[in-house]
Amino acid sequence: MAKLNTGLVARLAILVIALAPSARAEGPIRDQMKDPLLTPKNSVLIIIDYQPISVSSIQSMDPHLLVDNIVRVAKTAKAYGMPIILSTTGVNSVGKKPTIRELQEVLGDIKAIDRTTLNAWEDPAFLAAVKATGRRKLVMCALWTEVCLAFPALDAMREGYEVYPVVDAVGGTSVEAHRAGLDAFFRPAVTRRAGCSS
Repeated sequence: MAKLNTGLVARLAILVIALAPSARAEGPIRDQMKDPLLTPKNSVLIIIDYQPISVSSIQSMDPHLLVDNIVRVAKTAKAYGMPIILSTTGVNSVGKKPTIRELQEVLGDIKAIDRTTLNAWEDPAFLAAVKATGRRKLVMCALWTEVCLAFPALDAMREGYEVYPVVDAVGGTSVEAHRAGLDAFFRPAVTRRAGCSS
C-alpha cells in the first residue's frame, strides 16, 4: 500500500542542505540510502512540463516567482548530485515549445522525455526512467498542479512510492485548481484513517 506523506515539502533546498554531510555536526552520519527522510542519495527530482505555454497559464502564483523557484530547486538537486528526470509534452508530436530556457540552462544536457500522454506515469519511457533510478522517494514538480502533478503522483503512491511535491515550485490554472490538486494528496490518507472502503 502506498505511503502518503502528511507533510508537504516547501523547500527542497532546505531539506537537502540540512541532510547533507557537510551541514551536520561532527559524529556519525546516518545512512543516506536508508534514511526515512529525504537525502540526495535516496530521492530523485522529477520535473514535468515546465514549458512556455504551461508557465504562461499559471494563475495560482506569480509566474516569475514560479520560474525562480523551480530554477532554485533544480540548482540544488544538481549541486547534490540527485538524479533528475525531465519530461515535456507535445514537443515532438504537436510542436509545443520545449522546457523554458531558464530551467534548461541549469539542467544542461539532461534530455527531456517527451510524451503524448497527459499523465506522465502512463508513458513507458517516463516510467522506465523512474524505475531505473531505484529510488522510492520522488520529489515532484509539475505544471499544472491539478493535472500533471496530481495524476502521476497519485499513480506513484498507489504503487508504493513516496511523493513530495515542492509546493512553491508548482502552480495551477487557478488558486482553487492548485489547492484541489494538492488536496488530492491527502484524500487517500483520510479515507484509510476513517476506515472507509472507497
